[in-house]
Order: sequence, then C-alpha cells, then structure tokens
Amino acid sequence: MKLQGVIRLIAVCPLLLSLGMPIAYGQPVADKPGLQENPYQEFSLGAIKPAGWLEEMLVRQKEGLSGNLDRLYPLVMGPTNGWLGGDGDQWERGPYWIDGLLPLAYILDDAELIAKVKPWIEWTLASQKENGYFGPDTDYENTIVGIQRNNCGDWWPKMVMLKVMQQYYSATGDKRVIDFMTKYFQYQLKTLPVYPLDHWTFWARYRGGDNLMSVYWLYNITGDDFLLDLGEIIYSQTFPFTQIFTSHNWWHTGSMHCVNLAHGMKTPLIYYQRHPEQKYVDAAKQGLKDINTFISGPHGVIIGDEALHGNNPTQGSELCTAVEMMFSLENMLQIAGDPDYASQIERIAFNALPTQISDNFMTRQYFQQINQVEISMCDRNFDTNHHGTTTCFGLLSGYPCCTSNMHQGWPKFVQNLFYKTNDGGIAALLYSPSQVKTEINGQQILIKEKTVYPFEETVRFQIYTDNPVCFPFHLRIPEWCTAPELHVNGKSIKLDKIKNGIAVIKRTWRNDDLVVLKLPMKIRLTEWYERSQSVERGPLVYALRLEEKWQWNDNVPANGRLDKGFWEVHTTSPWNYALIARDPAKMEEHYRVAVRTDVTSYPWNISGAPLEIRTKGKKIPDWNIYNGSAGPLPYSIPAGREIKTSEEDIMLIPYGCTTLRIAEFPISMIFLQIF
Repeated sequence: MKLQGVIRLIAVCPLLLSLGMPIAYGQPVADKPGLQENPYQEFSLGAIKPAGWLEEMLVRQKEGLSGNLDRLYPLVMGPTNGWLGGDGDQWERGPYWIDGLLPLAYILDDAELIAKVKPWIEWTLASQKENGYFGPDTDYENTIVGIQRNNCGDWWPKMVMLKVMQQYYSATGDKRVIDFMTKYFQYQLKTLPVYPLDHWTFWARYRGGDNLMSVYWLYNITGDDFLLDLGEIIYSQTFPFTQIFTSHNWWHTGSMHCVNLAHGMKTPLIYYQRHPEQKYVDAAKQGLKDINTFISGPHGVIIGDEALHGNNPTQGSELCTAVEMMFSLENMLQIAGDPDYASQIERIAFNALPTQISDNFMTRQYFQQINQVEISMCDRNFDTNHHGTTTCFGLLSGYPCCTSNMHQGWPKFVQNLFYKTNDGGIAALLYSPSQVKTEINGQQILIKEKTVYPFEETVRFQIYTDNPVCFPFHLRIPEWCTAPELHVNGKSIKLDKIKNGIAVIKRTWRNDDLVVLKLPMKIRLTEWYERSQSVERGPLVYALRLEEKWQWNDNVPANGRLDKGFWEVHTTSPWNYALIARDPAKMEEHYRVAVRTDVTSYPWNISGAPLEIRTKGKKIPDWNIYNGSAGPLPYSIPAGREIKTSEEDIMLIPYGCTTLRIAEFPISMIFLQIF
C-alpha cells in the first residue's frame, strides 16, 4: 500500500454517520467541584483511528511483539503470570504489556487482541478482596530465573493496572470498573498511613503521580470527597518533584533513575488540578527546560543508562523512558494546554521511538545513542551495561522491562491526536494521518486528517456532518513554524491572533468543509553537547545516513540470561564528519532538501526514508571508535578551529529512519555574525 505524495480528498457520504458507524463519546469533563476544569480532555478510547503510516505502525505492533508476547515470552506473559492467578511473575511486567495491548486492541477494533486482554481484566476484577485490595497476594521465592515473584503487595504494579482499568472503562463503559476502583481507593485511604508508597520498594514513591492521576480521574466521575483526601496522602508520600524542579543541580549524574523521572515529571501538574497555583505550572515548565538543557538531546528523551548521565550523545536513552515521557507529556498537555508539551511529544515520537524498535516490531533496543555508529555486545560507558547487551536488538536485551512496556507508545499517541475542549469544541494538537468521530450539540461529527506529516508541510482536515453545527476548532502552530498558512474551503484565514501557540477557528461547520493548515519547514541548526550542532527541519531531526549490516550473535553471556541471541549492526560507511559553519541567512543554499514523490506505508528505515538533505562535511581523522561507540566528541571552538580535510558530499535522513547515525556534529569554523 502506498501513500501518494498528493493526497486525493475522497468524499464520504455523511449518511454513513447515522447508519451504523459507531460513535464514541468523550470522557467525563473534569468539572466536579474541587478540581479545575482542564482545557483539553481525552476522547473515549476508540473514537480516534489512525490512518496511513500511523495505522501501519499499529498493525505491525499487532503482528509483532505487542500481539504475540504471550507466545514469544511465555515465561512471564503466559498463564502462570500472577495477574492471571498463577505462581509466576507477580510484579510489573504483565500489567505493562496490557497497558499497551488494551488501547491497541480497541483502537484497531481487533477481536483477537481484545480476547487476549479480557482474561487479565476479568481476573483482576475478580481478585478484589472485601477490604478493597486487588492483584496477586502471595510472594514466592525468586527461584526461577527471569521472573519477579515477590513484592506482590507493592503499590507500584497496581498503579499500572489502574491505568489499564481506566482505559478499559473508556472503551467499554463497564461500570464494574468504577466500583472496583472506589473500593481500592478506600483501601488505600486506610492503608497508606501505615504502609506508605515506599514500604515495599522505592519505585512507587517516584511514580505516585500515576496513582494520583487515577484518583482524580475517578473523582471526576463519582465526586466522592474521600478521593480528594486520598490525593493529599498520595502526593505527600510521592517524591517532591515540585520542589526538586525549582531547585538547582537536581539533574547531576546518578541523581535519579531515568524512567522514574519520566514518570514523575507530570506530578506537579497532576496535583495542580486540585491546587491550581502557578508554582506547579512553573515547576513543570522548569523541569522540562532543565531536562532539555542538561540531560537530553535533539531526540527529546531523557538520557539515563539507567541513572541520569548528562547529555553526551553516546550515553544511552532507555526505551521505557521514551514511552513514559510521552505518556507524562500527554497528561501535561491536557492539564496545562501548553503547546510546548505537544512539540516535545512529537520530537520523541517522530525521532526516538521508531528507531529503537525493529521494523517488524519483533525486537528492540534497551538503550539508544544519539551518535550511534555501532551496535554490538560490548560494555560501554553506561551506568548499567547488562553484560554488554544494552544496545543490541533482541527480545530481552538489556533488561526485560522495555519488552513489556514499549507497547503503549504508539496507541496512546493516537489517543491524543484530538481532544475535546472546555469551550465545547475539538482540538488537533498533534498531527498525523487519522480521524475522530464524536458528537457536538447532539450532532454527529467525523473529522478526517489527511496528511503524511511529519514528512510533509500540509495537514488537511475534512469535516463530515449531516447538519450544520457550530463549534471552535483548535489547531496548534508549532514554535518552529514562523510563517503558517490556514485556509478554510480555499479562503485564507488570518493568523494574526494566535494565542499561546493555538489558533482557534469558530464557525458553523458544514458537510465537506475543508481546513488546510500549511506549516512551512525551514532548516535550522540547534546546539548541543560540546557545542555540537544538530540539523532540524519541522519536527524532524536529521542524521548522517550510514549503511547497515545486521548480524545475528548467538554468543549469549553465560549469566543465566534467557536470550537465544541478539542482533548487532555494523557499518563500513565513514561517520566521523563535521558540518561546515554557514551563514544562518543562507541555510537553504547549503542544505538541499529532496522529497520523495511517494511515501511508503512504512517510512521509518533508510530505504523508505521520505526525505533527505544533501550538504557538505569534513572528515575528522582523529575522531574514532572508542569502546564500541563514537569517541569523545570534538569540541567546536567558536571562530578558530579549521578542519583541514577536503569538503565531501554527505546525506542526512530523518533520525527516526536510522539505526546507525551521527546526529550531533562537530562544526568546522563556526560562523561569526558581524553586527
């Protein structure tokens, strides 16, 4: 299946909306007294459907690990799992899998996947005791290699299963979920003062924001006052992210586990819903700013392997961190309405996420590197190496948490493409091919988003409705776009009143109305570690294209690992290039963009890359491999260092299409702007 470069807008009979097409309605709005009304609210699970390349991603998940983990990883995901009543794994991995499998199943309306999800839901509901406790209740000795059979009472895995239950209710409206969660939160109210979040393990203390999120979600349905009291207890026992984010030097090496930070970054804004004070908004903004300044890179993900480890582009970023950051940012976007969070989501989704999972969704990396010139079994300069397997592609390479947790990334991205708004409208704040079905003022609405964004500049929204209906339509204008254009039915709409990065069109919409948003993408260079620079255009980061040779390595370390082998990737392409400093006013002359006339249904590899950028580079002879990675990044000294090798043509492609790459480049002869 091909997606044509110029998309035909195919008319759909609006009568289909009223003759059997399912309509999904929005989640209850956060308007109960005691919590603020958020500017954006999620639609019910299944209301938004992917199309084009994004649908292909979800289909590959179904056909890959996401849909087959019970068969491919039976030791943990098989019938002995504690969340199915067995004496096997009792902790986080089973709930992790279902947290991604359930939204995938209901977004695709896939009966086979739904049938895999249901036993986990039914067992969990049936496991609840009279006092409200649910889940596995018996610890076993960890005598079986590769499973976690103790700490079943830990609060943390239950937080994941609460997320699962929220999504299940959103998709089905099963009222048992409300009674189930109410009883459990009553149990927490009585028990947390005696057995606090960090009683069994420290994980729940850092991830208490997830627990608080579920408490507030339920409050907006039931209005039970005890839930607000419980929220205060949970927040008081959670790691103090609000205070930490407003302090200094919290990001130093080794200070925190990378995934804990990805979970915790949303905590100030989750609590803000109950206490709408500016300090919580400011803390969340400062936290993200410091992440991007000190412990991240152009791919948008916290660098931590596993503890925080600066922003050197050869340090590792864990796959769990990417998907948990996306989930946190999606919640933060709904609460604060800040489009910067949407931009960060796109940065992760369109750069880091596709490169860390294989094309067939059957293997994944534990850690990815921004500058990644070799994937091999090797102990690198990481905080944790897991016997050298952390960059290799495999089922269980590194540590198995990512095998279980990676599945939530794309389905939850789909779930957040559109929102209901608190002014009675619809918002599109993340862009990808998709559609949403809902109801406004009793009128059924279908909006189809037709685009190959992020690989093109134009996003088209076609609106279908049986009768005219008035509502505001919110569209995000990314901060990187300086000259956006907006048309409705061919008529230009002025964008002189964009507020906080959001354009709002309020009008009476009629069947077949067409909104066209054009977001011109210009080349820009951004500065990172050791004054290196990355090439960006729109939401995409570009990286040096390197040939890839995949090799299977069955020499598994003799350490009790369950892996049968791993994929290593090597290249014969030269990689040690510097970019040449250019006049910022003439970037388009020196970075020539070529766009393919067709975009394949799966664009995320070097053969399918829809875009390429041609430019010049210079080799740095003494920049070589060190311990399996690109050696120390040469520092780009302003206005003084000249690399004396000849200029060569080099090709850059989107970061997300690469496996091996250089994405942070040294600069030869930094250009000095003279005023």
